[in-house]
Amino acid sequence: MFYPLAIWLGHGRVEPRLLALLLVLAAATRLPTLKLNKTSRWWLAGALLLAAVAIWNNAMLPLKLYPVLVNAGMLAVFGYSLYAPPSAIERLARLTDPSLPDYAIAYTRRVTQVWCGFFLINGLLALATACWASPAVWSLYTGVIAYVAMGLLFAGEYAVRILVKRRHRQAAAEPQHG
Repeated sequence: MFYPLAIWLGHGRVEPRLLALLLVLAAATRLPTLKLNKTSRWWLAGALLLAAVAIWNNAMLPLKLYPVLVNAGMLAVFGYSLYAPPSAIERLARLTDPSLPDYAIAYTRRVTQVWCGFFLINGLLALATACWASPAVWSLYTGVIAYVAMGLLFAGEYAVRILVKRRHRQAAAEPQHG
């Protein structure tokens, strides 16, 4: 969240190759929380590649592509989970309820699809602002608007989840006519 602000504040004041050290630092701070599986290694390699290109060319664009990389990585993880179940959201849901009913499994799959759509759109908007918008617009989008949109999606999904659970409980409580 602070990364876009730092890039925006440094734009025109600090050489991109020095700002690239922020990207290296961002990657380094995530190392302790990463399980170094194949996905994590690809993400880390991508971040370091962007930093290397920024340092080599003293260019700002690779630094502005980091949010695109993050969204692409999340899209890959969530999208892959749709082809190799359980879905990403089902895995998260099972942390609190290991025995999910069938309707919940279908619901978590749909939510994973929604998040895939979010990561695709958010990544494309981050790419568009990186390539064609001013540094201020890029920073506002990637540092504020994208996080607000993510929060709204979380809140909306939570509200829908409550309604789905309520509807399922009501249907289960109604007497069966046969």
